[in-house]
Amino acid sequence: MAFSRYTVTASLLLVSLLLLHLAEAQEKISINGANEPAHAPSSQTIDCGVACEGRCKMSKRLRLCQRACGSCCAKCKCVPPGTYGNLEFCPCYANLTTRKQVRKCP
Repeated sequence: MAFSRYTVTASLLLVSLLLLHLAEAQEKISINGANEPAHAPSSQTIDCGVACEGRCKMSKRLRLCQRACGSCCAKCKCVPPGTYGNLEFCPCYANLTTRKQVRKCP
């Protein structure tokens, strides 16, 4: 069975594009460190008091914020940076809720 020159050229082009795509994906994985877990709370040690002090420093209810943050930090072993938001840095912290399904962690 004879293949036309265009079929062979198209198949070689397709294979080369696939190899290029795989090489780019491997480069992105090595740059982003995707071979390592996104967060490893058990391997990290964190001073929850200091982390929660920074997280709650602008809160109007400082003691309540620090108490909630402290319990979340103890469970998750991480606290998001800054005084508000940045929950993508600590998914466990972001997903903890109260009995009424309200976010627990400040």
